[in-house]
Amino acid sequence: MIIDELLAVRAAPLGGRAAVVEARLRRRWPEALAALTQAYGPAAEALAPELVDWVVASVAGRSEELWTLDLCREADPGWFQRSSNLGYVCYADRFAGDLRGVAGHLDYLAELRTTYLHLMPLLRPRPGENDGGYAVESYDDIDPRLGTMDDLEHLASALRRRGISLCIDLVVNHTAAEHEWAVRARRGEQDYRDRYFFYPDRTVPDAYERTLREVFPAFKPGSFSWLADVEQWVWTTFHEFQWDLNYGNPVVFRDMLAVMGRLANRGVEVLRLDAVPFLWKRLGTDCENQPEAHALLRAFRALMAVVAPATVFKAEAIVPPELLVPYLGVGDPEHTECEMAYHNQLMVMLWSSLATRDAGLMTHALDRMAEIPDRAAWVTYVRCHDDIGWAVMDEDAAAVGWDGSSHRRFLNDFYSGRFPGSFARGALFQENALTGDARISGSAASLCGIEDALARGDEVALERACRRLELAYACAFAYGGIPLVYMGDELGLRNDHTYEADPARVDDNRWMHRPAMDWDVAARRDLPGTLEHTVFAMFRRLAQARAAIRAIDGGARTIVHPMADRRLLCFERRHPVLGRMAVVANFAQDPVTLVAADLASLAGGRATVALAGAGAALIDGELRFPGLSYLWFTVDGPSP
Repeated sequence: MIIDELLAVRAAPLGGRAAVVEARLRRRWPEALAALTQAYGPAAEALAPELVDWVVASVAGRSEELWTLDLCREADPGWFQRSSNLGYVCYADRFAGDLRGVAGHLDYLAELRTTYLHLMPLLRPRPGENDGGYAVESYDDIDPRLGTMDDLEHLASALRRRGISLCIDLVVNHTAAEHEWAVRARRGEQDYRDRYFFYPDRTVPDAYERTLREVFPAFKPGSFSWLADVEQWVWTTFHEFQWDLNYGNPVVFRDMLAVMGRLANRGVEVLRLDAVPFLWKRLGTDCENQPEAHALLRAFRALMAVVAPATVFKAEAIVPPELLVPYLGVGDPEHTECEMAYHNQLMVMLWSSLATRDAGLMTHALDRMAEIPDRAAWVTYVRCHDDIGWAVMDEDAAAVGWDGSSHRRFLNDFYSGRFPGSFARGALFQENALTGDARISGSAASLCGIEDALARGDEVALERACRRLELAYACAFAYGGIPLVYMGDELGLRNDHTYEADPARVDDNRWMHRPAMDWDVAARRDLPGTLEHTVFAMFRRLAQARAAIRAIDGGARTIVHPMADRRLLCFERRHPVLGRMAVVANFAQDPVTLVAADLASLAGGRATVALAGAGAALIDGELRFPGLSYLWFTVDGPSP
């Protein structure tokens, strides 16, 4: 075995770690080699010497603290799937100014029972326009406005002592045009040009664009940009200043793997891999979700499991449901890509159900999604830093008697406040006047009606708005995996329009739902009778109840039960060892009553209410749901 031979002459720097590393390599190398061979053919084996050198150098440079964490995580591979896990997502500067400021607010995160902190783009971006930080100029430096790599390492260690894992973004599909690789490519250095896609004329780009989709058709048509200074076209899927990397070149894989290892050695425990569906290009396709992209992720995963088992991957893959599950791996337990992926479909369907007061579409869409491997976990969320794109499949809409296009237009009208009677105060993002397509910006509180109710001084409407927020998060918290709280939602923060006075942000209305944390407002969470106290207490209650229900752990199956009354969503978590739990949620504003014995999710066992929202109750065998309420049950007894 070539790995044995290579390690035998290279293992000296590992000292007492050598035997463990050898065992990891023996286990993981076959999968890595198979994946790399799928992408690179016979050239894959030639990578072995460089990859073993990387393994040895990376493990030798890993601190004792992280090495110990690796051993613990190997003994407990499901650590990220526990029902006690709860994520918090924010921009470091919007939350606390910089990384040192974040370190000064760990008590606040602990109050929320946070175990996972995702800090939005930290790596040094290009100056000026940079796609919100996703145009990275250097993978080895922090944005100087936020601090240094040493600050990051110190923060990661402080978080770890609190039981909080640090997640950061790693943009793997492209670099900024100002990245060293791109600068050297622009100078004409062939080794670096080979890391990107350059074309002297439109012949090849035109051939590709016959089947490519435009990501931002309203303001960035096409997937290629002209470089007048070098008289070349370069592949730019997203923006002209973001150059797609050529993963057909094994050097790109090697160097991105090295980036991952360096970040893991700084203490990063979760790498959010940005834009992974776009990693491989194939003429005649949409160049998304290609088999080689999945192969590269398997190779990244296998080799990082040798160097830093404590670090896991989260896939940023906003794709149709049937294309999403493979990013979490299929088949053999070693056939792993990412341990986590965003459940975009759940997020979209929650907002759809709140607007229509009908959970029928959500029930159908969730019910037809494939099961994920029990070693993987969803990341569930109600809002994030991005706009909401209405990922409503036409076939799902048709299955419940709706037209997909009409429903997407309705959702845009409703959440932008244009639909009569809407409670939402969002805004259209990138509206296409020709097609009518658009997406929605807005904070969760404003989209739920809190902003509108406060503006009108309507206490009844405010209570309903808070119920909507709680209902959405109650579903996200119970669905399994790791629920994420987007900064400000826990206080009911509304849209922030100060971005309109900032020339660098005024053209991007997503900044309305990226407010700066107002710590004076946050202090009101301790004042009974305030909105902040009500909302913060609600999040605390959800987190506490969730942590006590082991059936929410990853590894449980999620079973969606169709309901005769489409106002209701019902799903069950069924774990072979840790038991069962069920959720029933009423998305209508009017009350609903059910006979408990009629619920398939409660069959074969005795139900106990674990959490009730907005006065819902189980009384004398009846389930009583006021408007916008829910019940969580634990279920004792065998599964039906």
